[in-house]
Amino acid sequence: MRVSVLIPSYRRSADLVRCLAALALQSRAADEVLVVVRGEDAETVSVTRDWQDRLPLHVVEVAAPGQVQALNAGLARCSGDVVAITDDDAAPHSEWLAKIVVHFEADPKVGGVGGRDWVHENGGVLSGEARRVGCFSWFGRVVGNHHLGVGAPREVDFLKGANLSFRMAAIGPVGFDVRLRGSGAQVHNDMAASLAVKCAGWKIIYDPSVAVDHFPAPRFDEDERNKFDVSAAANRNYNFRLAVGDNLPWWRRSAVHLWLRVVGVKADPGLLRVWMMLLKNDRIGLSRHRSVQNFLAEKS
Repeated sequence: MRVSVLIPSYRRSADLVRCLAALALQSRAADEVLVVVRGEDAETVSVTRDWQDRLPLHVVEVAAPGQVQALNAGLARCSGDVVAITDDDAAPHSEWLAKIVVHFEADPKVGGVGGRDWVHENGGVLSGEARRVGCFSWFGRVVGNHHLGVGAPREVDFLKGANLSFRMAAIGPVGFDVRLRGSGAQVHNDMAASLAVKCAGWKIIYDPSVAVDHFPAPRFDEDERNKFDVSAAANRNYNFRLAVGDNLPWWRRSAVHLWLRVVGVKADPGLLRVWMMLLKNDRIGLSRHRSVQNFLAEKS
């Protein structure tokens, strides 16, 4: 079984060096490593040149901005039976590829495998444990928790972009959805791809021991971390609804949309959350909600 590793990278040269160093220490070496770069990002291109003698590394240039475009460009060049995807600000543990391959070789119905990303921030590592990971509750609430998962491997609905892999036979026909909005991260592209693969009849497996260290780095688009931006919030909401609307069974899709309409989440509040904002006179929350709704209305 040939394994390709795919890394989209943009203006994070130091992070990319750490990622490539971790890949060089894999107990099961990658058959090829594809780093997707933009031609104008000279620093990242320079890093890839430095590592071509130490890894079976290939550079894929992409002109269009956005993670979806980068991922699809990389997929088009992959020669492996499996493509393992990670972020440039992540560092896979030494058994990462070996443990991924075990799942794909054990069951031909497995289409996707992912695991825990140990998040490093503020000088420490986020701790905690979660048994429920990457799923939708029966009434529609989304449960992520990929960075806290413990326990045995299990089937889930979706995986996280910092640590996911697909059988090429599963991801090849669907790819990453070019309809997703955003000029950079295009949030929820990982969820959309996972759901599309699962909708096609494949199993999606989450195994906490398939691990990477994750050092969340700055984003160079409207979707900056820990900062509100109207267009970024609207894009996140649109992308989530698109992923759910296309790839869940009708009854689960209906439950999620009902949950979003009635309760919602902080970034996409439903009627009850809006009512609570009114009661608390949460002017900032109400202003953000109105701004997002207006932006979505203008884009539709």
